[in-house]
Amino acid sequence: MTLLAGKLAVVTGASRGIGLAVAERLRDEGASVARLARTLRARFSEGVLDLPCDLTQEEDVAHAAEQVRRQLGVPDIVVSNAGAFLLARLDATTLPQFEEQLGANLRAPFLVARAFLPGMREAARGLHVAIGSIADHRAFPDNAAYAASKYGLRGLHEVLREEYRGSGIRFTLISPGPTDTAAWDPYDPDRRKGFVARRDMLRSADVAEAVAFVATRPARVAIDWLRLGPA
Repeated sequence: MTLLAGKLAVVTGASRGIGLAVAERLRDEGASVARLARTLRARFSEGVLDLPCDLTQEEDVAHAAEQVRRQLGVPDIVVSNAGAFLLARLDATTLPQFEEQLGANLRAPFLVARAFLPGMREAARGLHVAIGSIADHRAFPDNAAYAASKYGLRGLHEVLREEYRGSGIRFTLISPGPTDTAAWDPYDPDRRKGFVARRDMLRSADVAEAVAFVATRPARVAIDWLRLGPA
């Protein structure tokens, strides 16, 4: 029997990259999966529920959470993965760009947590995984907007751990180093001094494996923070 048989996972930003890899990996372990992303089309097939959702919009997230509850029930696992990436100096970062980073990387996880955690508390069980970044603990140049949003996500994770202590819900922050996804396409790290070449980066499947590891630990085991990096 697979380790997550009978479990329900919700994964945001699950149409590509890390989110898609996480959804597929949890499905491999036997979980039913609700995938939320702006570009998905609504459908349900073979244990996978796809829901289109702009995760920065409160009404969209609330509607998606209600659809999950009605069709599949209260999730056992929520993976808050959806996000955005920006490399730009402070003086080259516009206010709309800053707000976009906060929206995707902090507002969206806040809305997702608020939509799903109360039901999980009532069920007295569950796991909430936030996909952060090496930039949620370490400062880099050209990261003013991105790091601010990821440090904020780390703060949200730590507050949720305290607020839900004793509820039966576990909280994990996974902080990957550079990961080869389409987010790097505009920046060509192979040609940037001091950047990890794409061939040497983590893969989405590596992050997905970390999520599966956390999700398959016994309920008595809590993993607060897991940092991943290229070898």
